[in-house]
Amino acid sequence: MKGFTGFGKRQDLVLVIRDSDLVAAALREALDAAPEEERAGLERAVAIVGETAGASEGRLRADWVRTRLADVGFTGDITSVAAIKALRQAEPGLSLLAAVQLQKEAVAHPE
Repeated sequence: MKGFTGFGKRQDLVLVIRDSDLVAAALREALDAAPEEERAGLERAVAIVGETAGASEGRLRADWVRTRLADVGFTGDITSVAAIKALRQAEPGLSLLAAVQLQKEAVAHPE
């Protein structure tokens, strides 16, 4: 998932892009043609994609926030002002409003 900015303005939008249907279809096709020694791994991959595909947008945004915070080395309290600062450091195009909204999503969807 990637936040989009443009034209020099800070944006309040973080877009969730889902392509899990395409990935799941490709994995099922590979599974159909797979030799026996590859089947177990592909079956597991299909199951993982299925679990991820069922995740809500809020859960995906919360996971994205945690990943971005980890990328900048943030290990503190996710409810803190420091978390918002770290998130905006990780994604400089995020407005303060967007960062706060994303923080709320992360708090609402604990790991």
